[in-house]
Amino acid sequence: MKKYQYLFFDLDHTLWDFDSNARQSLKQLFSELSLPDRGINDFEKFYTQYIQHNDKLWERYRKGFIRVDDLRWKRMWHTLLDFRIGDEKLARRMSDIFLELLPTRTLLFPHAVELLDYLKAKGFALHLITNGFEATQHSKLENSGLRQYFGQVITSEGSNSIKPQREIFEYAFRLTGAQPHNSLMIGDNIEVDILGAKNAGMDQVYVNHINNSPCVDSTYTVYSLNELKALFEIE
Repeated sequence: MKKYQYLFFDLDHTLWDFDSNARQSLKQLFSELSLPDRGINDFEKFYTQYIQHNDKLWERYRKGFIRVDDLRWKRMWHTLLDFRIGDEKLARRMSDIFLELLPTRTLLFPHAVELLDYLKAKGFALHLITNGFEATQHSKLENSGLRQYFGQVITSEGSNSIKPQREIFEYAFRLTGAQPHNSLMIGDNIEVDILGAKNAGMDQVYVNHINNSPCVDSTYTVYSLNELKALFEIE
């Protein structure tokens, strides 16, 4: 592995286990709002529908087709519509509660803290580039104990750009003093993290937690954070 000085991590789905944390939050929301009384009796189906709509709307948000406020409540709205519930007030209430609960969750992927301790001890400059919302992402970091590891937390809201756009990576370079040749992007999303960083001139690590096919476009591919730690041991 060539020498790097700056390591830029994605947060959700890379270090912070978004799906597990979202599941916990939605389960609490499901109970608190008594959704079975509204005809939603199957939590697993509710959860599955939410994840599908969330992924689709995030893609539309990244491409500039919808605003952030629309993303936040319409993922709940579309989920309710799957159960033939056309209640905008309920959808907005669900969105508010979810955004209160989600950042308090603390489930990380295995070896996340061990990896960050190791990289920090080796003297790497660690930063985050995330498409998450500014306040939400900072709250996740504080509650999960990860904030101490990162110098700069670059969000789409704070940078006025969004991965995979080149501008958010260039903003990160200006903010941190990094350069593409001495930087490495570490993330789980091929289009957003890997191809976005590649377009900005950075090397990349594809963190393939769910064991998909390797990304042929990535500089490196790992299947766990522990494997990523081993990648730097050869330096």
